Amino acid sequence: MEHQFVIRGGRMLEGEIEVRGSKNSAPKLMIASLLTEEPCTFENIPFSQEIDITKELCEIIGSAVLITPDHRSTMETRDIKTSRVSAFTRKNRIPILALGPLLHRNGIAEIPVLGGCPIGHRPINFHIEALNRMGVRIERREQSYYAETDGIHGADIEFATPSVGATENVLLAAVRAKGKTIISNAAVEPEIMNLVDMLQRMGSDIHCDLENRKIIIEGVEKLHGTSIRVMPDRSEIVSFATAALATEGDIFIRNIEVNYMQSFLELVRAAGGNFELSGDGIRFYGKKPYRAVVVETAPHPGFMTDWQQPFCVLLTQAEGESIIHETVYEDRLGYTKDLGRMGATIEVSDECLGGSQCRFHGQTFNHSARIAGLTPLKAAKIAVADIRAGMANIIAALIADGESALANIGHIDRGYEKIDERLRHLGAEIERS
Repeated sequence: MEHQFVIRGGRMLEGEIEVRGSKNSAPKLMIASLLTEEPCTFENIPFSQEIDITKELCEIIGSAVLITPDHRSTMETRDIKTSRVSAFTRKNRIPILALGPLLHRNGIAEIPVLGGCPIGHRPINFHIEALNRMGVRIERREQSYYAETDGIHGADIEFATPSVGATENVLLAAVRAKGKTIISNAAVEPEIMNLVDMLQRMGSDIHCDLENRKIIIEGVEKLHGTSIRVMPDRSEIVSFATAALATEGDIFIRNIEVNYMQSFLELVRAAGGNFELSGDGIRFYGKKPYRAVVVETAPHPGFMTDWQQPFCVLLTQAEGESIIHETVYEDRLGYTKDLGRMGATIEVSDECLGGSQCRFHGQTFNHSARIAGLTPLKAAKIAVADIRAGMANIIAALIADGESALANIGHIDRGYEKIDERLRHLGAEIERS
């Protein structure tokens, strides 16, 4: 039976919390270990379902995976038992990243049609076109993608828009390809740099020009094992910080690398929230009412698309009209209907609000939202739609009047380790039932 979260609102969150390893980084590092026969060691591995899914996939392929209670993991893939994992049914978007490693080690690969959160059209045409240019033949079958190659070679790849997944896929294919690969208009998110760091430690030849979004890879014949620390989860940082501000609490979040949080911190300050940098962490605290702001998501170093959902809840507690302009995914504002059921006043629009036009301009995608505040929220029964919407649901329930029940919490467990236990540590009234 699917569990639910029962949350009683009205408690401010206080205390200290440590951020876990990034849900958007750790699985990619695990996949990178498939490029070598030697063991790889990971520190700061999160205990989330996304890691469970990736572990199961790698074990089917042939990896020996050990994860210990101290958030460490060792992986070793001496032999590829199978490079055809089309029957793998635990759906996320990780299997497509295994194409390069499997092709390098076995010449063929077959992966299932992708899963993941329903947050808009997430095509893999960038992946396919790039790998085609690198000498990979890919066939779309009924429930899978079948790929084969006579040898992956370098190529010049230019993306129309920066794509995190496609950039990662090209990196994983290019590091052992013959010749040079140049990725232009690459995604340069910190999670990608965490992957680049690991690949360089394994013996890859990679140069990154972050300012011009260009990554240059000289292929090498062989890679070796390494050790790497998973970077802190940026979305988890924002989730706890926003929960602190929305509940008028006071939370010190440890294990933060401030350099990749600037766009968030700027908006916290603009909205009237408070933060103080201290050692390896940041203290977040604030009082209502907050100030209305304009939020526009963008690839790094802009405001991350995974941050706008919890921040939207905070904006319901701001005076005046705030705007969120989602420019990364065209269908990521569905969660605002649930916030509306809880009393929020939010109007979605297919216009490009906030002053700039994005690639969805002139289309019919509701990718902008007007949020009117200050609005008290009331409890409700909600079915969680995806990971980040689920965190918005939790924060809304924490400040709502009454007792809320959140179903479909498996989505949240995919991205957050024991979120209910960790929130209780901060004073929240939340139970898993």
